[in-house]
Amino acid sequence: MTIYPVETGNFKLDGGAMFGVVPKALWSRTNPADANNMIDLAARCLLIEDGNSLVLIDNGLGNKQSEKFFAHYYLWGDHTLDGSLKKLGFHRDDITDVLLTHLHFDHCGGSVQWNKDRIGYEPAFKNARFWSNQNHWAWATQPNAREKASFLKENLLPMEASGQLHFIDQHEVAFKKSSELGFGIHFMDGHTEKQMLPHIHYKGTTLVFVADLIPTVGHIPLPYVMGYDTRPLLTLKEKAQFLDEASENDWLLFFEHDAHNQICSLKKTEKGVRLNELYTFDEIFKPQ
Repeated sequence: MTIYPVETGNFKLDGGAMFGVVPKALWSRTNPADANNMIDLAARCLLIEDGNSLVLIDNGLGNKQSEKFFAHYYLWGDHTLDGSLKKLGFHRDDITDVLLTHLHFDHCGGSVQWNKDRIGYEPAFKNARFWSNQNHWAWATQPNAREKASFLKENLLPMEASGQLHFIDQHEVAFKKSSELGFGIHFMDGHTEKQMLPHIHYKGTTLVFVADLIPTVGHIPLPYVMGYDTRPLLTLKEKAQFLDEASENDWLLFFEHDAHNQICSLKKTEKGVRLNELYTFDEIFKPQ
C-alpha cells in the first residue's frame, strides 16, 4: 500500500462560523483572519494505492459551479485535483473508488462534472465506485433547512443515476474492522448524519482522515466546534472519545481543511488532549 496527499484547491470561510462560540481573540491565534474575517482553508484529499485499487477520499469543491458561487468562497492558490493527480503519475480515470466522508459540496463537488456539451452532468470518475452510506444519503437528498445550501443536487443525483453509487453498511464496518475498501471507518453524527472518517494502518502507524470532526489544528481543543455542526453537543462527546483514543494509541491526524498543516500527533495534558507535533506528509512517510 502507498498513500499520497492530494491538494485539490484552497478557499476561505468566515472564521466565526468555523469556530462557533469560541471568541476570535482565541481562535485567531491558530487561524488568523483577513480583513473580511475569512480564514484560509484547504480541500486536501487522500489517495490510497493498494494492489489494483486506487481509492480517493473526498475530492474537493470541483469546478462546475458558477463564478458567483465560487466568489462566496474566495478561491486561492494553484492546486487542482487533476494537476495533483498528474504529479503523482495518475489520471482521474485510474480511480477505482471514491469514498465520500460526507456530501457537503466542499467534500464531494469534484465527483460530478459537466458533460461534453455542457447541457448536463456526468460522474467525473467514470471507472470508479462512489461510496456513501444509506443514512447519510437520505439525510443529504432530503436536507434540513440548516444544511440545504451545502447539499447540492447537481453533486448528488448524477452519481445515483450513473449506477456508480454504493453504500457502506455501517452496522458491519466498525472502525476496528476492515471495510471493502481496505481500511476502517469511524461514523460520526455531530457535524452531519453518519460522517465517515477513514482510519488507515500504514507503515507501522495509524493515520486518521479527520474531515470535519477536526477541520484544522486549531480545532483540537474540545469547545472549538464549528457553527456548521448540526448537533454540536454530540460533536463534543464524539470528539472527546476520539481524542482520548487517538492520544492513547498514538494515532496521527490527517487534516483535510488545514491549509498550512497536514498531519499532527497528540498528547494528553492537564487541560485535555492537545497538539503534540506537526508534520508534513513526507516527514512521516518519506517517499521511497
